[in-house]
Amino acid sequence: MKLVQHFTDFLTDVVNLNATRIDQLEDSVTALKTFVRDSSWEPRVRSFAGQGSWAHKTIIKPVEKKPFDADLLVYIDPKADWTAAQYVNTLYDVFAANGTYKDKVKAWSHCVTVTYAGERKIDIAPCLVDRDGVARLEVCNRDLDAFERSEPRLYTDWLIERNGWTGGNGLRKVTRLLKYLRDIKGNFTCPSVLLTTLLGLRITEADNTNTTDFADVPTALKTIVGRLDDWLQANTTRPTVLNPKLASETLSNAWDDVRYANFRSKIHTYRTWIDDAYDEADRDESIGKWRRVFGDDFAKSVTIERAAAVSTEAVVLAKSAGFAPQTFLGDLVNLFAQFGSRALPPGFDRLAHKQRPAWRVLQPPAFGVKVVATLHTQRTGGAWIDMVVPLPKHHWLKFDVRTPVGTPISADYEVYWRVTNTDRAAKDAGCLRGEILKSNDGSSHWEQLEFRGVHTVEAFIVRPRDQVLIAQSAPFYVVIG
Repeated sequence: MKLVQHFTDFLTDVVNLNATRIDQLEDSVTALKTFVRDSSWEPRVRSFAGQGSWAHKTIIKPVEKKPFDADLLVYIDPKADWTAAQYVNTLYDVFAANGTYKDKVKAWSHCVTVTYAGERKIDIAPCLVDRDGVARLEVCNRDLDAFERSEPRLYTDWLIERNGWTGGNGLRKVTRLLKYLRDIKGNFTCPSVLLTTLLGLRITEADNTNTTDFADVPTALKTIVGRLDDWLQANTTRPTVLNPKLASETLSNAWDDVRYANFRSKIHTYRTWIDDAYDEADRDESIGKWRRVFGDDFAKSVTIERAAAVSTEAVVLAKSAGFAPQTFLGDLVNLFAQFGSRALPPGFDRLAHKQRPAWRVLQPPAFGVKVVATLHTQRTGGAWIDMVVPLPKHHWLKFDVRTPVGTPISADYEVYWRVTNTDRAAKDAGCLRGEILKSNDGSSHWEQLEFRGVHTVEAFIVRPRDQVLIAQSAPFYVVIG
């Protein structure tokens, strides 16, 4: 399911750099321009221009409260007999000598960086125009003391053109989504300029009239990631990726063979997940699958509210089904005690806040499994007492997984558990959970009973040698009074 509005909200609320930060960035850049122009720095300043994700409008909100970066080029006239390192070093010197910037500035290989209280960083890079009378642009490599060709304006124009061909800023939005995916997952390496180029190369002029494959954000995402995966799968070894506007710059040098192989593998996995979420017809299941791709902040408020409102939904359905007037409806706990799993609202076992398994799934499963549980007064050494419905709070359940004939699972396999809470009490405590966890006692798993509601526990059996999910249990319903 496409869930177009959820993608719009996700971009606006989570991925995109918010307007306040953009305003702060622009104010800082204005101040930096004025400072450089008015400083004692010797090169004559021609102009300034944004570069990188800021110029390309693919800048995203940093994850984990890290500062975000913006790049500012300073186009200058060359100085006779100056080396490449001198341009960066002398620019650093004028900042370091100023009371406002001396504690915020640092010199790097191609730029000086001004950091604002951990919130944002602005890289200021000298760019020489027509050195030695040759029509060209060059940046300065301080570490190698060498000049390097650059074509930032042409590259930006190239991206803008391809973004226009996708309509509705499709390329730009997909680039932001994949940069966010890269940053939250942290399991593949691809510098922004290389990633942006790879995505831009997947767009052709024929897409200018292609309204089907870029009809909306999720469709554009499916299209572009699918094309990227097709290209990666066709290139079994590390390919050469050049700057499309500067053939002397090999962007793929940012990878070695291992990093490329890992990137190729991860994109293939995410392409599979994206296609699965896009094609899923059930709304809650689709949300859950999109969350497998982008994390728990996708459709966050919707998933939480649905899980919190299961009692309300169940009571409404019970009333509409014409239960006898004397039946006490109450909440889902009461209904389950009277009618068992028939009282559960539709989709209860597929609630969107449940984490979807990331393992490759064996089809058909290797064998059947079921969850069994025992009730205890405490986690270790407590009495084993009779199961009742509803269960009393503050007791403990010990969960084990068995084959249908009652035998334990072989120690050759790993057992994971998904513990999912529902209803208002768990929601109010911020404890709806739903994540997949490793067993906390060998292959067994202990949980303390805490929140009134009907909750689920599921077991996943994983084959360690290839990390394949070979079996999964049905939900075991935990009803707490």
